[in-house]
Amino acid sequence: MKLVFAGTPEVAVPALDALLASGRHEVAAVVTRPDAPAGRGRRLVASPVAKRAEEAGIEVLKPVRPKDPDFLERLREIAPDCCPVVAYGALLPRVALDIPAHGWVNLHFSLLPAWRGAAPVQHAIMAGDEITGASTFLIEEGLDSGPVYGTVTEEIRPTDTSGDLLTRLAFAGAGLLAATMDGIEDGTLKAVPQPAEGVSLAPKVNVEDARVDWGTPALRVDRVVRGCTPAPGAWTTFRGERLKIVQARPVPERTDLTPGQLSAGKNNVYAGTGSYAVELLWVQPQGKKPMSGADWARGVRIAAGETLGD
Repeated sequence: MKLVFAGTPEVAVPALDALLASGRHEVAAVVTRPDAPAGRGRRLVASPVAKRAEEAGIEVLKPVRPKDPDFLERLREIAPDCCPVVAYGALLPRVALDIPAHGWVNLHFSLLPAWRGAAPVQHAIMAGDEITGASTFLIEEGLDSGPVYGTVTEEIRPTDTSGDLLTRLAFAGAGLLAATMDGIEDGTLKAVPQPAEGVSLAPKVNVEDARVDWGTPALRVDRVVRGCTPAPGAWTTFRGERLKIVQARPVPERTDLTPGQLSAGKNNVYAGTGSYAVELLWVQPQGKKPMSGADWARGVRIAAGETLGD
């Protein structure tokens, strides 16, 4: 088939690579978000997908909005059979959805209908799910509600951050998306409507969602830290300044600390929760680089009874 691939961040690049390497399909163009300011100089930088497409010599389309007439006209000129999508980042209007004969097929990083929305991996970890995966589905105007072509499953490991898990899903999902394109082309794959039961939502995780509540159990604190790493980053406060919690570890044998209470030893530092303590393995004070919890504790000289949070 002739394909137009839509995607923006680094997590979409493995899927683009898989389609380029498949040998069965022609990636005629790539659709991505416009260049965005980045770095200290706030220079405009092309998206990871745009950079990969340029390396491969593929036409890159960067509409400000997918409903822009010039973009829609160019898409009609290319006349794709199908438009595979991975984390494109913009809402596709009906007029765009109708252009390819086989529609737009999205790779979503959950087992639909679970975790529809912008942050499925983060929410799966924060909810304590043991299994997640990726799904390919036909995009319709509802939120991730279209019929599903296929899925792959992935175990959530006890120490997974959302970054770790998303990286694995990006590569597993890349193979699924390529196989979905093959099945659509040869007519062996049919999309199946999602069940009405089991729907859960995964809205974008904002900074306030990432604030650690030390009154919750240690397992919940651990899930929030892992789910919000690398972004937006779990955080708390210490002496009135923000402290990012980069990595923590539940310690069931420490039950002597009240929520947020700190206890520092020679090589470690613990914080109390609503159940047992967590060890602060890595933290990042405001305006500084990440450091081990023990190094941070030595630097700030924690006083007896000091706590994290308000």
